[in-house]
Amino acid sequence: MSAGTPKSLPSSGQKSIQEMCHPLSAEEPVLPPSPDGGSNANTKDLSLPNGNAVDTSSPASSSSLLNRLQLDDDLDGETRDLFVTVDDPKKHVSTMETYITYRVSTKTTRTEFDLPEYSVRRRYQDFDWLRNKLEDSQPTHLIPPLPEKFVMKGVVDRFSEEFVETRRKALDKFLKRVADHPVLSFNEHFSVFLSAKDLNKRQGLALLSKMGESVKYVTGGYKLRVRPVEFAAMGDYLDVFTQKLGTIDRIAQRIIKEQSEYLVELREYGPVYSTWASSEEALQEPLDGVAGCVANCCSALEELTEDMSEDFLPVLREYILYIESMKNVLKKRDQVQAEYEAKLEAVAFREDKKTPVPTDVEKCQDRVECFNADLKADWDRWQNNKRQDFRQLLTGMADKNIQYYEKCLAAWESLIPLLQDKQEAKVETN
Repeated sequence: MSAGTPKSLPSSGQKSIQEMCHPLSAEEPVLPPSPDGGSNANTKDLSLPNGNAVDTSSPASSSSLLNRLQLDDDLDGETRDLFVTVDDPKKHVSTMETYITYRVSTKTTRTEFDLPEYSVRRRYQDFDWLRNKLEDSQPTHLIPPLPEKFVMKGVVDRFSEEFVETRRKALDKFLKRVADHPVLSFNEHFSVFLSAKDLNKRQGLALLSKMGESVKYVTGGYKLRVRPVEFAAMGDYLDVFTQKLGTIDRIAQRIIKEQSEYLVELREYGPVYSTWASSEEALQEPLDGVAGCVANCCSALEELTEDMSEDFLPVLREYILYIESMKNVLKKRDQVQAEYEAKLEAVAFREDKKTPVPTDVEKCQDRVECFNADLKADWDRWQNNKRQDFRQLLTGMADKNIQYYEKCLAAWESLIPLLQDKQEAKVETN
């Protein structure tokens, strides 16, 4: 975000769990190798201190790194028949409340929709309603997180243009993740959310699925003895991932704060040279040049800080919320398994050994197997999305920093000829 006053919005093939390293660890490079696993024949024999190879090939421009990465990710994508976008935020003012709505546009070729295109307006609480419905009706699946009520700390004006745009991006990503999911995208509540003009949240639009009911009403009196190794590894991975993301988030916020304070000093620093130049005719041109360089560096730093606030931090926070969602699904799975183990133990201690296993025990076993299969599938999908998101995030961060230093370097290099001309003119005068 810029340091000025916020603008107001106008009205109206995955690895197994055991093979996965912890995220952002020092043992593995942050950017994974290319999909084909090959090496660049023109790459020199260079390496970083941690042993990672250095690619010395220079793209045509710094931004081409990001474009090439995005193209690679698009090639790995699945065939899609449902496209959803969130845009056009509008502010609504009434006697009772003031709120923001967003346009949700849908294009699809699916037969369960009556029309190929839809356009409806939704507010934040409608998205929250949808997520709750998905969580209730699809308890075995990982539901993508929504942005927090207030995304950034210290934000007072939730109707500012910057805040609304940050939320719009997060809501757009939420719907896109649901639309790309092979199960959630066919949920009845999701279909109604995309197509219904008036969303009736009070009555509900469908009964919970049988699986949802069975999981929802499991009592909490069962205690899991031992979590299976595979799911225990998931829990350990999430704990470490949470810790590392939290650390990065805290440091990134401090960096943004320090950059903002440095920006204030720079804005006071440049005009001093302009004032000096007005009273020093012999040095007027180089002093004005210094003032211009400082002004250009201010603009570059402001862009870098804004990109970090609006692009980098929201991704970190989304994945912190994602981790909480995954932990909740793991707890539900553990609860169902604990219930199954308790019922199975009760059957094992009964006196009549010839009686067949009760139906409720078999149904409980089916729920455990269903939970395991769905959770593993969503875990693989989440890992793939995380890999692509962080590759794009880190490449974008590198690209923005390269642009920042290039702008600062160009600004100060432009000052050298002015100083040289001044020196040559002095020699000729002597």
